[in-house]
Order: sequence, then structure tokens, then C-alpha cells
Amino acid sequence: MSNQDMVVLSQGDGVGDTPGSCCPALLTTPLDEGQAPELAKVFKALGDPVRLRLLSMIASRAGGEVCVCDLTPAFDLSQPTISHHLKLLRQAGLIDCERRGTWVYYRLVPEMTDRLAAILTRPSGDPLPDRTAPAVAAS
Repeated sequence: MSNQDMVVLSQGDGVGDTPGSCCPALLTTPLDEGQAPELAKVFKALGDPVRLRLLSMIASRAGGEVCVCDLTPAFDLSQPTISHHLKLLRQAGLIDCERRGTWVYYRLVPEMTDRLAAILTRPSGDPLPDRTAPAVAAS
């Protein structure tokens, strides 16, 4: 995902937005045709256990960044495979990196995880749906 692609996730369409939010929550406003494919790219990047672990390792690291040399030994995968997973996380806008000599250091992009959290958050104060009520059949 390029920086231009990330704009779709970072700007709401004004429908269902709350002040200071990035985009409408899935639970309050349906996604439009432009938002859904871009958001799907981010969730697809998160849909792999290795990438999820990598993101967690990067996000939880003291100091906010981690060298690829510290990530690779945690997996029973080759270095090129780890690099591929990191590339997909970068393309999704979830992490960023900086090369220092021969090593690459990765850090979380907190704005993206904040956007995802906002999209998935149920508005406070809204009651939960009654799960005991019978489902209404569609006509």
C-alpha cells in the first residue's frame, strides 16, 4: 500500500465521523467502495500469524524499534521470508523502517493502529444488540 493508498484510511467521508476521528467506524457507518479495498489490504497483512507476531514484537519493543537481526531468530523461517513479511506490513502502513549501515530497524506506525482501533470501536454508550431476540427473516 502506498502513502497515497493510506489517505483513504486516514480521511473520513464526513458520514458518521466524530470530531477527531479518522474515518467512520464499521459499526456505525457502512464502508464505501473506496474504503473497503484499502482497509482489506491492511487486514490481509494482519491475517498471517507470522506477520501478526512480527507486528507484536515490533510494537512491544522497549525503545519503540527493533533491528531485523533481532526478529529473524525468533522464527523458524529464512531471512528472505521474514523480509517478505516485513515488506507486506510496511506496504500496509503498519510499520516503517530505517536502514543503519547493514541493518534495518523497524518501528510501529501508531497512527495506523489507532485508525484500525477507531474503525472497530463500538461507540460508547450504545447498547449492545439483544442477542436473545429471534432473528427476523429477510423477505
